[in-house]
Amino acid sequence: MRDAALWAVMAGAAVLAHREEAHPSPVFGLVLPLLVLAVAVPAGRTRPGAAVFLANAVVASGLADPTTTASPYLTALAVLAYLLGLRVDRTGPALVLFGACTAIDLALCAVLGVGAVYWFYAMSFIPAALLLPWLAGRYRQARLALVHEGWQRARNLEQRQRSVAEQARLRERTRIASDMHDSLGHELSLIALRAGALELSPTLTGQDRADLAVLRAAVSDAVGHLRDTVGVLRDGSDGAEPTASSVEPVEELVARTRESGVRVHLRGEGPARALPPLVDRSAYRVVQESLTNAIKHAPGSTVHVSIARQADRTEVRVTNSAPRAGSPSSGSPSAGPGAAVGRDPGHRGLTGLRERVLLIGGTLHAAPREGGFEVLATLPDQVNPGRARSAGELRESREPTGSESARRLAVARRGARYRFVAAFAAPVGFGLVALASCAYLAQQLTTCVLRPADFAAVRVGQDAAEVVRFLPEQQFRYVPDALRALPVPPGTVCAYYRSNGNLLEQVDVYRLCYAGSRLATKDVLPG
Repeated sequence: MRDAALWAVMAGAAVLAHREEAHPSPVFGLVLPLLVLAVAVPAGRTRPGAAVFLANAVVASGLADPTTTASPYLTALAVLAYLLGLRVDRTGPALVLFGACTAIDLALCAVLGVGAVYWFYAMSFIPAALLLPWLAGRYRQARLALVHEGWQRARNLEQRQRSVAEQARLRERTRIASDMHDSLGHELSLIALRAGALELSPTLTGQDRADLAVLRAAVSDAVGHLRDTVGVLRDGSDGAEPTASSVEPVEELVARTRESGVRVHLRGEGPARALPPLVDRSAYRVVQESLTNAIKHAPGSTVHVSIARQADRTEVRVTNSAPRAGSPSSGSPSAGPGAAVGRDPGHRGLTGLRERVLLIGGTLHAAPREGGFEVLATLPDQVNPGRARSAGELRESREPTGSESARRLAVARRGARYRFVAAFAAPVGFGLVALASCAYLAQQLTTCVLRPADFAAVRVGQDAAEVVRFLPEQQFRYVPDALRALPVPPGTVCAYYRSNGNLLEQVDVYRLCYAGSRLATKDVLPG
């Protein structure tokens, strides 16, 4: 589309110039050159040197025109030379191409035996149309490369900074895990030990011993949960993974839940096999969180737990039905396993559960289903560090996309584009003003021409009213001072006219002097 638009602009300029020619040749002056440019413009994307060579051939063909040296296709040559500088980064081939084009143009001048003006055109205008736009394209290319390299370096620095921050975060997680293990784990172990010692005291009643047993079991569960938390914190920081799971099997969790009065059904699919501890714990936490929230937010509902073991992954699906009518939470719009924050090790509910699953490279989806709620977790059988994502990375993924360097790059690109347009707009504006001035001057010079035949028809002594019908629209206003200084007949008023419309040379000036209403003298003042 861009190539077609560029060719259309070139064709429009050629048509306008062709209409102004004194003896236009539609085939050789318009049709054939435009066909050549129709091939050169799209070819400039893959072979910009060939496109410039074709455009130069079109311009050189104008040297055979005896009426004018200027070619309307010189602008097309300049545009293709600019694109050559923008698209090709090698200097040597371009200079060889320009030398070959100039040699061909000069050889053509020698073969045709053209005049000095044509030689000047071939040695100045055509090389300028080749070299200057090419330099502008080279500058633009270098500037774009510099900007790209600078922002690429900025992106690399940002990535390095994020890497350093991630390493610091992992070190902090390891430190926290060590502190929890060394301090809190030790204190919990002492509590459990003292509770076990108190059970043996002979002064306690049976009820006291039962209460102490419950306390010791709760402390043991807390120690297990703490071990899970430490394992998650240490995972990914030192590559170590616990060799055994610290949670009970899912079957025991479901059995205990069923004993508490909840209607829960467990179904397993596929062959049973040992899973890595992190995967096993994650499956357990998914079931535990879902059951907890079903009991809390959908009391009286039926819960179905399904564990499907496939070739390389395990799918854990927990679905509960709608709560029974009349239950305390049956009217709550948030009823369902994932409707509220659950009790995961970090007390972050479904968000923490999702981060736990994603940490080992799995996925988790939670959504309402048929009046109830469903939680589906897909867990890999082997933890893949390359796919696993940390909680910090998850937070970064939820932040708006686009780094600071990308935003600054966009601003820099807009600024460079505006400056580039301004750099070309200033000379273009100046050129338009100069062109308008030249057009006005040409109009002034061509509307004050008194043809030689009309000058010869004017006779001295004629009445001014008879002379007016031979005169042009206006007088010549820019008479050289040397001509105005020539003596005039006393008592007369003189008018000056150009003898022809040549705009580039000094021409003879006709002077008509009037005495009253009669033509007193007529003179030819040499230009």
